[in-house]
Amino acid sequence: MRTNRLTRQVPPFFFAICAGGILSPQAAQADAALSPRDIMEKVAVTRKLDGSESTIKMTLIDEKGGKREREIASATKLFDGGKTEKRVFRFLSPADVQGTGFLVFDYEAKPDDAWIYLPALRKTRRILSSQGSQPFMGSDFTYGDLNTPALDDYTYALVKEEPCGGGESCYVVDAVPESKETAAADGYSKRTYWVSKSKFVPTKVLHYAADGKLLKEMIASDIKLLDAKKKRYRSLRNEMINKQNGRRSVFEFTKMTFTPNTKDEFFTPTYIERG
Repeated sequence: MRTNRLTRQVPPFFFAICAGGILSPQAAQADAALSPRDIMEKVAVTRKLDGSESTIKMTLIDEKGGKREREIASATKLFDGGKTEKRVFRFLSPADVQGTGFLVFDYEAKPDDAWIYLPALRKTRRILSSQGSQPFMGSDFTYGDLNTPALDDYTYALVKEEPCGGGESCYVVDAVPESKETAAADGYSKRTYWVSKSKFVPTKVLHYAADGKLLKEMIASDIKLLDAKKKRYRSLRNEMINKQNGRRSVFEFTKMTFTPNTKDEFFTPTYIERG
């Protein structure tokens, strides 16, 4: 996203992309060297860019293959020594969502703060952490899916290691909520991550309901190195597949720029209300 797209008449918007069993000898060796918690800590760090600006094509695909497309402008920036990532998104088109804004303060160790601006109502509404399981703008991603989960809210288990396409090898890690409150806010009883061993980026995530049924599968691809100095990666295409009804939602970055000096003024509730 170019800066002038963020500063003109429409307001901005972003998103951020992420069962026990007997371990194989290879997985056991890896577990001794790198714990499941260590793996997920690396996942959380690897996606953190000092700043970024981008444009996103959001495609909603129904069970019959019908498509609706939306264009989003977004920006991110790290604050508090990297402990807080602020993200802002603005819908640019189509007309029925144009000007809708979304702002997130993604904290490392406490519940996130989030706001959504609805131009039809000329009103900014706060999104509570307990609402994390609600769909994001009619997609199969929830508000919670777009944020980085607080590491201390989950327990982790290394299930195995296996090839995961493109010559990659992945750790397979289960993440289970520590409390009923976290599970209720997530809407999931467990997530299973396939994490690239070379990049520490999830390439696939399975989301399970309270009864153990598979709800959704997220596939991440087009993984790019955006900050070579700090080895920061982002997946530029993320597809969520709803296993219950056959719907799909795709977030595809059509442009992603590493911009450490992204303006602080983008990341305020007042800013997303600008017409």
